[in-house]
Amino acid sequence: MIKTMDHLQQGWFTESDTWPGAGLSLQVEEVLHKEKSPYQDIMVLQTKSFGKALILDNIIQCTEFDEFTYQEMISFLPLCSHPNPERVLVVGGGDGGVAREAVKHPKVLSVDVVEIDERVVKLSEQYLPFMACGFKHNKVTLHIEDGFEFMKNNIQQFDVIITDSSDPVGPNESLFQKTYIESLKRSLRPGGIICSQVGSIWIKEDQDTMIRLSKDCSANFKKVSLATISIPSYPTGNISFILATDNELVNFRVPAYSFTLEELNKYKLKHYSPDVHSASFSIPRFARMAIPHLNC
Repeated sequence: MIKTMDHLQQGWFTESDTWPGAGLSLQVEEVLHKEKSPYQDIMVLQTKSFGKALILDNIIQCTEFDEFTYQEMISFLPLCSHPNPERVLVVGGGDGGVAREAVKHPKVLSVDVVEIDERVVKLSEQYLPFMACGFKHNKVTLHIEDGFEFMKNNIQQFDVIITDSSDPVGPNESLFQKTYIESLKRSLRPGGIICSQVGSIWIKEDQDTMIRLSKDCSANFKKVSLATISIPSYPTGNISFILATDNELVNFRVPAYSFTLEELNKYKLKHYSPDVHSASFSIPRFARMAIPHLNC
């Protein structure tokens, strides 16, 4: 029997905090796990149509049904835009999904994952092994610590930094601030690329985040762009990524590395392709007009 809570009622989980006046609901067959870690509330649900779902602070992080869409795109948009992404840093990513994808890029030599909440890692290993398998790859090193502190000790070390965070609440709030963008810049090698998820172009509050972050990025990087994709388990069925670099030769719309069909099949990529890469940067006019600091 599922206990009645604000977001979990009569067999349905509803994410509504991130989508004012609306919500996204998943029918729940079983609450597999629920706890409060030192950093956030964590739930793992078995849903009827989306498989297992990881919920942090009542926000859907990933579902078994469509997680590959997010993991592939947040990984390969920046990695395939960089001419030689040997060293990769993932801030967040405690479920292991981004690590699982990043190691597939032929030029990637190492992936450091910095996750502040060890309980997310342990529960992903237990309930989401199809994602947490990313931690087992010999290219991957997992660090349980604060991303800010890690970057302070790793100046000009990474070619690509991917911020795989939840929405700007709880332990993730600091990852959406100007000081964080400045910290990313210091940890990049010359010509490096950053990529962060910034929510849905359809939600006003997320648009405000995009405007603020694009302004902060434009103050620190020469090129700033936005990509947007469709994914059914996130509010409005959409999520977007902001990318930035000082490398004026980078054209985010045209991959510097294009997977061949044989590679796409070899690495079992189900969403990402060179064509999808280019298309994701063709954002609707209303979004481009609302976010003035995008310059490529």
